[in-house]
Amino acid sequence: MATRNKTLPVRLGGLLLVGLALAVLSSCAGPVPTHDGPPSDHFDGERFFNDPPLDKGFFDFLRWRFSRDPGTWNTDLAPPEAPPPPSRIEGERLRVTFVNHATVLIQTRGLNLLTDPIWSGRASPFARVGPRRHLAPGIAFEDLPRIDAVLISHNHFDHMDLQTLRRLAERDDPLFLVPLANCAYFGDIPTRKCLELDWWDNTDALAGLRIHAVPAMHWSRRGLFDTNRALWSGWVIDGPQRVYFAGDTGWGEHFAEIRARLGAPDLALLPIGAYLPRWFMAAQHINPAEAILATDVLGATTGMAIHHACFELADDGQWEAQRTLETLLDARPDGASLFWSPAHGEARQWD
Repeated sequence: MATRNKTLPVRLGGLLLVGLALAVLSSCAGPVPTHDGPPSDHFDGERFFNDPPLDKGFFDFLRWRFSRDPGTWNTDLAPPEAPPPPSRIEGERLRVTFVNHATVLIQTRGLNLLTDPIWSGRASPFARVGPRRHLAPGIAFEDLPRIDAVLISHNHFDHMDLQTLRRLAERDDPLFLVPLANCAYFGDIPTRKCLELDWWDNTDALAGLRIHAVPAMHWSRRGLFDTNRALWSGWVIDGPQRVYFAGDTGWGEHFAEIRARLGAPDLALLPIGAYLPRWFMAAQHINPAEAILATDVLGATTGMAIHHACFELADDGQWEAQRTLETLLDARPDGASLFWSPAHGEARQWD
């Protein structure tokens, strides 16, 4: 197990990373997606937006990079000791496996779904630049069962990994469900099965399941000219059990609205990591306490922790989010049953 060298000054590291970020953005100048739908409560006719709007910009990003106090991260790419998942789960049962980051394998009614899949070594368009993987995927790509549908929450590199999407398209030809204007990023990926949904739209394209796109408090960008040109979302899968996948999100009224419109989920996949410093990250990433609160507001039977310990994206240390979550749950009499914090590769089945 290798420990990251933290001897370089944080400010120098910040300068290097800002330069790399600009280089990445410059290299990703296209495509620029467009949506020609009418204006709405989250689309102004040209770009998508939040209400209330996110109030952090590039100078806030610079302030964070030059004042960072990052936690400790270790790298251990040994695969977890877990058996491969079954090829299918038939009937009314639900089986969920935590792969890594925001990637979760959901199996029910003979269908296999993946959320925000990333098997690449970096959350980046480059092989040697960008946030690198610190934990092996909980399922080897070769051990994945045939995937029927992929749910993408937004276009950031740690959630829309085109290398992984291409591998899935070539191997399984799944249906890709994305928020509005995101199919434009697929480029030469060999698929015509990319379906865009707006918030509160739904599809019955998978027999036996109804899948809804739902609001999230976030933003989108992959290059210099596409900021908020594509929508971001969470997803609700209605089947024998109702599963909510939050994607990336800050706190907002959308949790209560999802429950009011679609009903309380049986399982809520909620991000807990990349939340420090709060002055910068709160608008776009909930913290462990808010993940527990979201479980309560949603009325979810069980919350599930995702989006932590794999890619260093903020100042919280690798296991800080999980330890904070466990401390908060220990203080609640219902903590053990309310929230599940799985190890990478861990699975749970509901009958």
